Amino acid sequence: MFSLNRVEIIGYQTQPVSLRKVPSGTSVADLNIVVPYSFLSAEGTPVTGKSFHTVTVWGGMADVAGQYLKPGAQVYVSGRLQPDSWEDTESKEKRSKTKIVAMDMILLDPKDGQSEPPSGGESVLHLLNRAQAIGNVTRDPELRTTTGGQSVVTLGVASNERWKDKASGEMKERTEFHNIVVWGDLAKTVAQTVKKGRRVYVTGRVQTRTFETQAGQKRYTTEIIADQVTVLGCKNADASASVSLTPRSESSAPSAPSPKSSPAVDEAPVSVPEIKYESEIKPEDLPF
Repeated sequence: MFSLNRVEIIGYQTQPVSLRKVPSGTSVADLNIVVPYSFLSAEGTPVTGKSFHTVTVWGGMADVAGQYLKPGAQVYVSGRLQPDSWEDTESKEKRSKTKIVAMDMILLDPKDGQSEPPSGGESVLHLLNRAQAIGNVTRDPELRTTTGGQSVVTLGVASNERWKDKASGEMKERTEFHNIVVWGDLAKTVAQTVKKGRRVYVTGRVQTRTFETQAGQKRYTTEIIADQVTVLGCKNADASASVSLTPRSESSAPSAPSPKSSPAVDEAPVSVPEIKYESEIKPEDLPF
């Protein structure tokens, strides 16, 4: 069963793009994008800051970025979150970093350059930082209370991706693990209702924060700060009342089916056909 792992950002490139080639000749580049943000906290206090994102672009997108994406340029990126793990050669500690692997990139600046922001237009100048995931909960939520009295819950969500490798013809699969953080009343509800193994939809913003280990070393962790959590695969009385096993004829006027004719949600199991994806990128090309 397929999952969802999508992230969209609108931000600004922070430095010159360094283009490189993998052994097969495919272009690849890492973008470094900053997304300023502002929002109201649970207490109603304005919060401002900046989030930084590493975005890997491949092939033609990388070539375009290397030629046209200059420092300070505004850009839209859509892709997926990909955590990478490795062992530090010196300390032998396990290290990890989460990046965005781009599927779409749009350069947003007009040909004559960026314009000055309109006066009084703060409400239409917000940038974009949006992440979505559908997957299975990997552990029971952990509800805590901060020193300020705020409820917060953390949970893990695993999303799976399968595709057909274009070179070998083999089916490949990988699992990405996402750290989800939920605040306030929603955190309390999630802690009470969501359990390990449940399938959920989560949407929110991507945040990377730093912390220090006991040895004083700086580490990074990337999380989705969720503003919506939906438990999937549950019956819904309102939806069931609109379901009918009898197809509507083209000549009949549309009308809501009678609740008496509504089937139970689990009455007619459906076999979902397998969807095959082909990858343009060879596994040996990946720089991780």
